[in-house]
Amino acid sequence: MQFSFKKILPHLLVLIGFIVISLAYFSPVLQGKAIFQNDIKQYIGMSKQQKDFRAKTGEETYWTNSAFGGMPTYQLGAKYPHNYIKKLDLSLRFLPRPADYLFLYLLSFYVLLLVLKVDFKLAAIGALAFGFSTYLIIILGVGHNSKAHAIAYMPLVLSGIILTFQRKYIAGFLLTTIAMGLEIVSNHFQMTYYLLLLVIVLGVVYLIDAFKKKVLPHYFKSVGILVVAVILSVGLNATGVLATQEYVKESTRGKSELTINADGTPKEVTTGLDRDYITQFSYGIVETFNLFIPRFMGGGNFEHVGKNSETYKKFRSEESPTYWGDQPIVEAPAYIGAVIIFLFVLGLFLVKGRLKWWLVAGTIMSLLLSYGKNLSFLTNFFIDYVPLYNKFRAVSSIQVILELCVPVLSILGLVRLLNDFDKKEEKLKALKYSTIITGGLALIFLLFKNSLFTFSGANDGYYIQSYGQEFVNAVKEDRKAIFTADTLRTLVLVLLSAGAIFMFLKEKLKEKWLIVAFGALIVFDLVGVDKRYVNNEDFVSAIKVNKPFTANAADKEILKDKSYYRVFDISNEGLQNRTKASYYHNSLNGYNAAELKRYREVFDFYVAKNNLNVLNMLNTKYIIADTENGVVSYLNDEANGNAWFVKRLIGVSSANDEILALDSLNNKTEAVIDLRTVDSDFKDSFKVDSLSIIDLKEVKPNYLKYESNNSNDGFAVFSEIYYGNGWKTFIDGKETTHMRVNYTLRGMEIPKGKHIIEFKFDPDVVKTGSSIALASSVILGILLLAGLFFEFKKNSKNKESA
Repeated sequence: MQFSFKKILPHLLVLIGFIVISLAYFSPVLQGKAIFQNDIKQYIGMSKQQKDFRAKTGEETYWTNSAFGGMPTYQLGAKYPHNYIKKLDLSLRFLPRPADYLFLYLLSFYVLLLVLKVDFKLAAIGALAFGFSTYLIIILGVGHNSKAHAIAYMPLVLSGIILTFQRKYIAGFLLTTIAMGLEIVSNHFQMTYYLLLLVIVLGVVYLIDAFKKKVLPHYFKSVGILVVAVILSVGLNATGVLATQEYVKESTRGKSELTINADGTPKEVTTGLDRDYITQFSYGIVETFNLFIPRFMGGGNFEHVGKNSETYKKFRSEESPTYWGDQPIVEAPAYIGAVIIFLFVLGLFLVKGRLKWWLVAGTIMSLLLSYGKNLSFLTNFFIDYVPLYNKFRAVSSIQVILELCVPVLSILGLVRLLNDFDKKEEKLKALKYSTIITGGLALIFLLFKNSLFTFSGANDGYYIQSYGQEFVNAVKEDRKAIFTADTLRTLVLVLLSAGAIFMFLKEKLKEKWLIVAFGALIVFDLVGVDKRYVNNEDFVSAIKVNKPFTANAADKEILKDKSYYRVFDISNEGLQNRTKASYYHNSLNGYNAAELKRYREVFDFYVAKNNLNVLNMLNTKYIIADTENGVVSYLNDEANGNAWFVKRLIGVSSANDEILALDSLNNKTEAVIDLRTVDSDFKDSFKVDSLSIIDLKEVKPNYLKYESNNSNDGFAVFSEIYYGNGWKTFIDGKETTHMRVNYTLRGMEIPKGKHIIEFKFDPDVVKTGSSIALASSVILGILLLAGLFFEFKKNSKNKESA
């Protein structure tokens, strides 16, 4: 294989540039600082127990007791054997966080444009347009790292797919396998699902094109190769995929058996999330224009408006609730860029063929689905009939697809502008229409803003009640001022972009300077907006990030107790930092998008209402609460303890009956059991005398050891969360079974006499998945070597024939 350093030098320089740019934007990382991310702060609290266990023993635990009473760690950064694709991912993310994700954005998109045969200079500009898209930067600021991770690999996956359709079957297969493996390892299945929707759109567009060109055999050959690549990529991630698939059925993403809500009202029975929860974050239809004008609807929920604002003049506040859209929380606008939108419209006129229609279709699909409840007929159709769509919330986040498609078509429009495929007259005509559409839209908003918009927000009624009408009037004036400033900014950028192209077409500006001009405009445009929301002020000492919580007096008092128990934090500090209790204790609190469904239902029905009966059965020994003297811990002497023998099992025949029984159940002597989970002749009464004991002797996150002594056969209830996929039970070393009782706890029959009872979390799914991952890695390694050999042999033959 012939190697040419001269050919790869430009790409090396671009990659070095990406590294420099990533570090420059997040420059505090060079001073040892770290960005403060609230979601990561909560994650640190959730994952501390498993990390401490790993550091202490060198082993991995796939269960933690620190949050939600206990749950698998599959979504908390669990590490699996033979996960070699993860090692590759870590190698690519060699920069300090979050610069590593920005670098991945740039690298992945650059590769996609190179595959689309874009010159490296324009590909670099396109990468900057994608990487600095405001939403992609914002999610790094708030800590949606796994989302950013998955988005970063999307262009790389598309690169492999397109290579395959370009008849570069070997390279396409290998790149798709590796890229898809990296995409899956990012562990954000919602983003990967959205990528799948875009790939389906690509497949349909390419199928139509193949039919017209009569190349269907090539199309189906490519699809077959890609299917094998995806299967192999899943194999590389088999453990995580299988574990998640197993867990999701038992999580809040799975189907609930309940037909009632916590307040007693009828509940809509779904196989996924509730419809209202899915569509809570629905993008406003008018809000679409903040893709083009950054603070079209005020920007984030609260913005710094300065001392010249009406809010400051009248109320001495430099912060104002500027957002006037319908979403409950908005950190920043999903701004793509005025320059990029202008080039996108230009691309609509200049770009031809299947790529254009794929990108346009993907953009439209993404935008329409992001409207959620604001376009309910389409959203409801997808929720009801499209597989897996109802497993994901925050429908507005599907806009990541258009944030990928728009800059691709924009750069392809520039490519078309610079080549000779179109006559100059056609280019001038496209320029005229693009300028009229984008510039004219901005001008209309400037001239008629008072007629078109009221600048009233969904929460203005609350602000009127709390602060008065005068406050809201001042806020509206500031919203209008922000709108005007950013609309004017967009108009200027559109005119500068149009002017640069006009000068180029009139041969008054050389091509290289046009490229430089657009590079500068795009960076100025996007970075200028990004810095409003994610900047150096977001960085703090790395120690503060890595150890985000400080134990208060209540925590310190509780930590003196070396027994095994749970804590329920209902203080204001605990509500604001829902994993603070998890950081120090075994907690009923937590913060995760996919907790165990049955625990969440018990929490909503009883724990959230401070039902002491249920808190007792969960062994809640301490409750942290606010008082006039500060945060204190209350000792709950009534907590049931780690395990206890009961006298009676009460059988019920439905999930509704089982959860409702907990309210009045005397859970110290009785347990409720679902008759559908046991044999019809199960024993329902037991003798319990005063000498019957069952004591917890050893505790690890994934291991519990008890000693029992009972003069009669008995039934024990354990204050541990039931999860049937992995917990194995042993009596005197012999494996036995346990069952679910009290809707969410574990129970089992224990013979009379003295016994050792052990619970070990040893999920078979990890063993199975690890074996598949190892085999898949070996296969990929062999295919990589074979591919390199084939390419070397082919190049040698070509060289000889030349």
